[in-house]
Amino acid sequence: MKNVFEQSVTEELVARIEKLTPDTRPKWGKMNVGQMLAHLSVTYEFVYTDKHEATKAKGFKKFILKLLAKNTVCGDKPYPKNGRTAPQFLITDEREFATEKARLIEFMNKVVADGEAKFDGMESHSFGALTKTEWSNMFYKHADHHLGQFGV
Repeated sequence: MKNVFEQSVTEELVARIEKLTPDTRPKWGKMNVGQMLAHLSVTYEFVYTDKHEATKAKGFKKFILKLLAKNTVCGDKPYPKNGRTAPQFLITDEREFATEKARLIEFMNKVVADGEAKFDGMESHSFGALTKTEWSNMFYKHADHHLGQFGV
């Protein structure tokens, strides 16, 4: 799995994002391109905003998520097409392509600027403390999956 804390990897992801247009259609799934960009930003919102604080996993729910979902989300095996997503990640309203694209790229660049030391051992919204590798896998795998969904 590629390391999102390396500038070259983030530049590669941004170059793929730059190939998208408001008219880019998915190969599968229900989201349009603006919704997909907003969907990708949710993972970064967990880190950099308090927008989802009310949905933070605690107690038994966190235990179950760690047990059943952590390896799928943070491991190095690719996501399957049309997999289920957590409610916080569902984007059903219309989103402005340019705004969502700029926001996602800003989040990606912030991760690189903050560096892997910030993330190593940092608490995640759903899974408890993650290693820098788990954070990188989660960010990269999610972006790679959805950019592939849109053919870039």
